[in-house]
Amino acid sequence: MPESDFRDLVAFDELEDGKITTFSVKDKSIILIRDGENVYALDGKCPHKHAPMGQGVFCKNDREHGVVVCPWHKAVFRVQDGGLEEPVALEGLASYSVDVRDGRVFVSDHAQEKPSPQPKQENESVLILGGGAAGVTAATTLREEGFAGKITLVLDEKYPPYDRTALSKTVLLSTSDKAHAPKLLPQAFYTQHNIEIEYGTVVSFDPENKCVVLEDAKELTADHIIIATGSKPKTLDIPGGDLKGVFSLHREVDAETIVAGLAPAQAVTIIGSGFIGLEVASCLRQRGLGVTIISDVEIPMEKQFGREVGMQLRQMQEENSVAFISDARVVKIYGEKSAEGVELDDGMRLPSAFVLASVGVKPSTEYVQGLERDADGAIIVDGAMRAAPNVYAVGDASAVWHAGEARRVEHWRHAQVQGRIAAFAIMGREGVSMPTPWFWTQQFGKKLEYLGWGESFNAVNLEGDIRAFNFLATYMNDGKVVGIAASGYPQAMAKAAIDFQCFADDQA
Repeated sequence: MPESDFRDLVAFDELEDGKITTFSVKDKSIILIRDGENVYALDGKCPHKHAPMGQGVFCKNDREHGVVVCPWHKAVFRVQDGGLEEPVALEGLASYSVDVRDGRVFVSDHAQEKPSPQPKQENESVLILGGGAAGVTAATTLREEGFAGKITLVLDEKYPPYDRTALSKTVLLSTSDKAHAPKLLPQAFYTQHNIEIEYGTVVSFDPENKCVVLEDAKELTADHIIIATGSKPKTLDIPGGDLKGVFSLHREVDAETIVAGLAPAQAVTIIGSGFIGLEVASCLRQRGLGVTIISDVEIPMEKQFGREVGMQLRQMQEENSVAFISDARVVKIYGEKSAEGVELDDGMRLPSAFVLASVGVKPSTEYVQGLERDADGAIIVDGAMRAAPNVYAVGDASAVWHAGEARRVEHWRHAQVQGRIAAFAIMGREGVSMPTPWFWTQQFGKKLEYLGWGESFNAVNLEGDIRAFNFLATYMNDGKVVGIAASGYPQAMAKAAIDFQCFADDQA
């Protein structure tokens, strides 16, 4: 590359070892990472949501390879070439050539060209049932790894794959003409990478002959099947639970319908105080609606976050005029042709423009025959996400083994991780480790992150100011660290996401 294409950015000695430094080159953000005597240059914006990578973290993973971690959603990239190591991003960072001479660091103006993978398995086929986080990640990983055979995604929604997490975090804040979740990938991506999309609902799947039947009786087969049909909302088993105006929020059409009917000063009722219920309450209050949450627990998310953090979540909601009722239960949704309100077991009636049921989800796997399941219906898989020979289950449809127990992890990033692991297994690359699950919530402008398997705990160590949402909570079970939650501690969370055991050992 011509010397004129390189820019003199900084003295080598001015770069702090192990740190990220941000520069602007031709109005483009670039980060430099010094690792001992080496310097690496990568794109300064995460390809997922354009988070500033300069606010991220450089560290070594469990294989002692240098990686950088996105500060917002914990995507992990190799420093050597920007390659993707872990989601939520679906592609790597651009990398730039670096030349260190005469004590100065010179960086190329132009990103390095990524080498194309060697084509493999041209005569094989993969059928992916579902186009959510896990399914799309599996498809992109296969192509990233060089799989050259046929890939088909089966979608049961009219929309191309989209970011489902945005439904409760941002979409409800939109006007009706913009109430759409961001697409996971541009439509052109599927064409460019020869990924076929088949629209239809799966009604049966026989793992023995790998035959999938759609509702229109069309049959599909492939050499490898990935079950990624996710979950579906649980319904309210009470009178009026099926009335018009009783919503769940699980699909883009749900968000579109809710937003279309919103008007300021409406009063709405949310049944359930999990993440979805709390996030929806945040959005609706910011739009000027009155919100009442009916919860079967006094402290929301106490099982996951403990009493102190759960109380802070409730207090934040109440400070923003969300009303909580936790000493009564909904026994009926009343109304003639559509919901007009809820009736509680103490006789109170709450008029409501609409009712949102946020009472959990169940795996969407009823169409699958003959595979081992957990008590909720999730398909039990091994460490390669394999449920049977050449059959894999990922995301909400699966239960993975952890600490001797089959566990279902209903979170976006973990579903993507599972999709990658299944794709690697199809490509013959097994033994890929599964990182500790991470998820986040956004309410009234405050972000709360959690890292862990949701194991029980009997002690919580708090650092920082919980009232100001600037804290780190470490969850212990008989002296063992089993999880952490944080708000305002991005570097600690990033390092723990890379090597949870190292973090736990430091806390012991």
